[in-house]
Amino acid sequence: MTISIDPQKTKNESLQPKGWLRYFSFSLDHKVIGIQYLVCGFLFYLIGGTLASAIRIELASPMSDFMPRDVYNQVLTLHGTIMIFLWIVPVVNGAFGNYLIPFYVGARDMAFPRLNAVAFWLIPPSGLMLVASYFVEGAAQAGWTAYPPLSITTPQSGQIIWILSVLLLGGSSIFGGINFIATIIKLRRPGLKLMQLPMYCWAMLGTSLLVVLSTPVLAGTLILLSFDIIANTGFFNPVLGGNVVVYQHLFWFYSHPAVYIMVLPAFGLVSEILPVHARKPLFGYTTMVFSIMGIVVLGLVVWAHHMFTSGTPPWMRLFFTIATAFIAVPTGIKFFNWVATLWGGKISINSAMLFSCGFIINFVFGGITGVALAQVPFDIHVHDTYFVVAHFHYIVYGGTVFIIFSSIYHWFPKVTGKMLNEKLGILHFIITFIGFNLCFAPQHWLGLNGMPRRVAEYDPQFQFVNQISSLGALLMAISTIPFLINVFLSLRNGKDAGDNPWNALTPEWLTSSPPPVENWEGEAPLVEEPYGYGKEISEQK
Repeated sequence: MTISIDPQKTKNESLQPKGWLRYFSFSLDHKVIGIQYLVCGFLFYLIGGTLASAIRIELASPMSDFMPRDVYNQVLTLHGTIMIFLWIVPVVNGAFGNYLIPFYVGARDMAFPRLNAVAFWLIPPSGLMLVASYFVEGAAQAGWTAYPPLSITTPQSGQIIWILSVLLLGGSSIFGGINFIATIIKLRRPGLKLMQLPMYCWAMLGTSLLVVLSTPVLAGTLILLSFDIIANTGFFNPVLGGNVVVYQHLFWFYSHPAVYIMVLPAFGLVSEILPVHARKPLFGYTTMVFSIMGIVVLGLVVWAHHMFTSGTPPWMRLFFTIATAFIAVPTGIKFFNWVATLWGGKISINSAMLFSCGFIINFVFGGITGVALAQVPFDIHVHDTYFVVAHFHYIVYGGTVFIIFSSIYHWFPKVTGKMLNEKLGILHFIITFIGFNLCFAPQHWLGLNGMPRRVAEYDPQFQFVNQISSLGALLMAISTIPFLINVFLSLRNGKDAGDNPWNALTPEWLTSSPPPVENWEGEAPLVEEPYGYGKEISEQK
């Protein structure tokens, strides 16, 4: 059966700018939108990384001598907000999701192309508004969690701009989530069954369910918070009878699933990369699918483990401790499946594989500390210390960001038709891996010994370890240089990749590189075994 081509869409595409100008247009092509997400996200990553460098420079000495205390709080707030809402979430969901999902389901585009474009174009003005808020007198300085009463008592103008920006970014996520669910469920090629989809489709389906279910809760919470700030209502203001703990419950009902909104797509991406570069089928496909859905369900019922020091009653502590321990089970299943996929494979030592293996190492370490934090006595001891900072960054940077880079190295030939330089890619990995672990591993010791997070001044006994951490942050900043050089040189003079340089079997590689506007010249291929390595390619339909 031939998939029909929408003549109106084809007409619209023919009127779009060509060449590099199309990336600055209101394009309806899912591939263009995916690249727009990626480039925009990376630009904000550079801004967020610059702010992180400023934080580590401040923390290289015990006294607040690099920036004033209120400026430190503003920088800390912007860094966390940018990295989560403008870098990780848009890239692992919007960038790779938009580019890959239509290929994987055999569609010409996303279910709602215009909504898809709107979802992206909400991001640049929201991000610029957020960054501009720093230059407003009284910028937001309550952290990315915006806990009241701090967010109510700090200057109003910056906090309101922060809330408006996050609301717009949340709307973008909801639009994208609805689009992904509709595309995966309703636009599959005839004959393609759900249990034949590449694993990234399942990861994005689970992620999109979390987005649609939890993001409106954050939106409602921030609207109520804005009423407290502007109209002096008493939803969360304790002076007027409000309850700050209710804010925490509502905030973490979104923000803990937000961890999986960042991590689940990374799980899907690494599950696409490992089989290709190990030349082996993905081990335990069915268990991987059910573990993703298990994480979705359990991810919605573990939020209060962030609140063990907030006066939670013993029964609640017990429930959320058990629920958090249970969520380690499906995550552990995925880890063993990745290791089993690598075991005995013909492993290629290239940049994509190295970053994927680095992800596995970092994420397992972050998962172990996460299980430790789920235990009430331990959590009370290290709550709001640098142990939590280290754990969080091992999950979201050591996990998700490593996979973002792995995915860029893997799919760059698909997008551009050019190969990235492997020597520069391996150098990028080595500096990033060493710098990351040098930066965040020592912070576990700092937290265990009582150094509080989110403060610019600390006990002088922690100075040497903080200097080691700041040295690691410097290496992470330096690691961006070979990556940028690699991308620009490869775009200009890179080796031609051909249509399928990895000899992969998933559908995006079964068309030209770069792909045509409608993804395939003729009928979309029916790939029933996307990980059928070891079998003849002719067996693929």
